[in-house]
Parts: sequence; C-alpha cells; structure tokens
Amino acid sequence: MGGRRVSPVATLARTLPKRAPRGGLHLPSVRLLPERAAVTGVPERIGVLGGTFDPPHIGHLWLATLAADTLQLDRVLFMPAGQPPHKRGRKLTSAADRLLMTRLAIAGDPNFGLSAIEMERPGPSFTIDSVAELLRLYASARLYLLMAADSLAQIESWREPERLLTLVEWAIGPRPGTAQPDRAGLVRRFGRGASRIHLLDGPSLEVSASEIRSRVAAGKSIRYLVPRAVEELIVERGLFRRARQG
Repeated sequence: MGGRRVSPVATLARTLPKRAPRGGLHLPSVRLLPERAAVTGVPERIGVLGGTFDPPHIGHLWLATLAADTLQLDRVLFMPAGQPPHKRGRKLTSAADRLLMTRLAIAGDPNFGLSAIEMERPGPSFTIDSVAELLRLYASARLYLLMAADSLAQIESWREPERLLTLVEWAIGPRPGTAQPDRAGLVRRFGRGASRIHLLDGPSLEVSASEIRSRVAAGKSIRYLVPRAVEELIVERGLFRRARQG
C-alpha cells in the first residue's frame, strides 16, 4: 500500500535491450505452429503485414483485422522492418523498441503473431526477400501480403513487384487521401496477376505514425491512437520526445 506502482509494461520492457546489440538482434521469430495442412489437409491462410511500426497504431491493427475478416485468415503476422530502403533519410527508433512496441500492440489478439525475420537479416529489408523466406517457413500455407492503398500507389518503387505478386497474393486496405484502386486499372497494370489482388472494403482510419510521433514531441495525447500498452512504453522510455523528420 502506498508504494510506487510498477506497470506490466515496465516489467516486459526490461526483457529487451534499449539498443540493438552489435551484429543485429538475435530474437526468436514468431513461434512456428503446426501447419493446418498437416492436420486437416487444408492450407493455412496467413496474412503478412510489414512496416516500420514506429509506432504501431490502431490503423495497423484495423487493417490486419479487416483483412482477417474479409479473407478468413487463420492468423496475421506483423513483420517489423529492420532497415526499410524507402526510409533511409529518417532516423528510426531502435529495432529493440519497435519490436517490443509491436509485441505489446498485438498481445491482446490470439490470431496475431510477430515475425522478426527482417530485423534478424542484415542490410535493407526488401519485401521480396522476406516473402521468399516466409514461403520456406510456411511451405503449405497460402500467404497474403497486406498493405494500404497508399503503399500500392508506390509499388513501382518496390523491388521486383511483378515477381512479388507471383509469390504471394495481395490484400489492399483503404487509406484516407488515397483512392482505392479499381479492378480495370489493376488489370491494365498487372494483367492476369490482378486476379491475385484483393480489395478490402471497410472504414479507413486517418491516423499515421508520423502524426503520433509529432504529437508526442509536442506533449499532446495519443490516447486511443495506439494500444494502451504501447502508450505506456512510449512514456516510460521517453520515445519520440524530440521531433523527427519523415
């Protein structure tokens, strides 16, 4: 009674270092569960949501939920990027903190999992390399790469987008400020491959990681923009206190 309360987040935060050790993180990827095909003969349907997750927010969680509901996914893997090639001009929060924030963000949903494969691999995090690795890990699964419409609009800047579409199906969620692609336009761009692109119909949330970082730097509330455990970690570790570019 009367003692200082130690939050569960503070306890969990101590399990990871404040900075990634030299040579990169050596943390376990998502626990490999028995593939459904081995038990029922039906391929497991797995969504893959990549990103810097700096920080993870309700928009990420909603996209994963919308895709899982629409495509009847068995689970969604959240895959934090190690060194995203399209964000080399911005200093990222440490890999350890971003991994921990993501772990905390998804902890309440048993259908969400965490994969650290991009953080464990040195060099830039190219989605094509990560998908190829996941296909080896889940050889019998049917994989869906989840992204918002603004990411699809930048797909030409990705490495080998046509090959990526042959390896994994895409699921495109709505994004405020970016029009959801139309089927005819997808066919013109990707030909027969357009049949492997699924358009998700649902509400779009106007929230971004850059806005959250700016609010924290300005001393403003981010309550309900991120899960409570993520908010607590941001406060306890003093993340995003100084404004950053990007």
